[in-house]
Amino acid sequence: MLIDVKVPSPGESISEVELTRWLVSDGSIVEKDQDIAEVESEKATLPIIAPEGGRIKILVGEGSMLMVNAVCCTIDTSVASQNITRGKTEMDEGQTVIANEKNKTIEKVERTSEPSVQLDKSQNVKVTPLAKQLMKEYNLNVDDIINGLRKITAGDVELVRDAHGNSVAPHLPSEQILAGERAVERTRMSQLRKKVSERLVTAKNTTAMLTTFNEVDMSRVQEIRVNFQKTFQEKYGVKLGLMSFFVRAAVEALKIHPITNSMIEGDEIVTPNYIDMGIAVQTPKGLMVPVLRNAQNMGFAETEKEIIRLATKAREGKITLEELSGGTFTITNGGIFGSMLSTPILNYPQSAILGMHNIVDRPVAMNGKVEIRPIMYVALSYDHRIIDGKDSAAFLMDVKRMIENPEKLLFGGADPIEVLIGL
Repeated sequence: MLIDVKVPSPGESISEVELTRWLVSDGSIVEKDQDIAEVESEKATLPIIAPEGGRIKILVGEGSMLMVNAVCCTIDTSVASQNITRGKTEMDEGQTVIANEKNKTIEKVERTSEPSVQLDKSQNVKVTPLAKQLMKEYNLNVDDIINGLRKITAGDVELVRDAHGNSVAPHLPSEQILAGERAVERTRMSQLRKKVSERLVTAKNTTAMLTTFNEVDMSRVQEIRVNFQKTFQEKYGVKLGLMSFFVRAAVEALKIHPITNSMIEGDEIVTPNYIDMGIAVQTPKGLMVPVLRNAQNMGFAETEKEIIRLATKAREGKITLEELSGGTFTITNGGIFGSMLSTPILNYPQSAILGMHNIVDRPVAMNGKVEIRPIMYVALSYDHRIIDGKDSAAFLMDVKRMIENPEKLLFGGADPIEVLIGL
């Protein structure tokens, strides 16, 4: 029986998607619930899953724009039934052979008198000593392993790139390089990249965006991480990172300055009594901003675990629309890429975004003396239509004070001694 496989709906507001790649080839046999293709909308990447097993017939090519619920391929389920029957028969026959020949050794591969590992065309493939021993035992070479292993994924390419220290350059024919030929490459923008572009332009053209800056002494945070990293990781199974400190500091600062957690809708200023914290994540598909729901209720361990979970799903293209929508404030960390300072752009319709940067040892004046301290520059971009300069500067100062004195995080940004004596 032939069944139609339709394009899934990424969300109510999306009617068209791009089929970015097929994970199987035309005419191959697929299993039920196997991922067979990927589609990309303006918000996320979704898999197309085979509803039944059988032989697949691909009807559209990669890069095609398809309407939601359009038929992209068909599956002949009768082929799957035949394969299952044939497989069962072969299994029964195999069991009979084993029963009759249980005292004999069955050679599946003829071996030469002096078996050896042949690298053939794959001279640059690294092979461990144990793998070489097994390959010699089974009379296999590197090409046999590569051909029978699996498909090469984008992750494999990135692993090789990282192993070469990011020094792997795109390959160009030597004739082209010697001739000095001038060439350009044109790549179609993905749906996600288009949507990100539209949102950035909307934020720039719609808001009165300004940025204020400050610097933060990271000494106390680094000291805490060094002293408690091992115990924290043993207890919770995750590392104590910088992001949880900034999320908590931003949460407390947003409570003190709720206008920074607000947004404009028509002629109204909407201020939620909750904080849904967006965390910007760079993925192979582009920038995504997963959301920590009710960040005001999260502890450090829960924050770290949720960030890891959402970032992993985003990079694997498995994140859902619900996990990407509805944030009230955003934090972005350009420091992981070495950025010293930047003016982050608003994640519209939000009214503010906090930018973190790299930590560098800098000379600073401390109690009349020059000392070397680990300093991070921080930036707050904000919509000046509803957030005044006084509010933005005060917000950033409160974040600075709580990062430099983490004890204040326990008291909503207040000084612990002042709380103790009732001031």
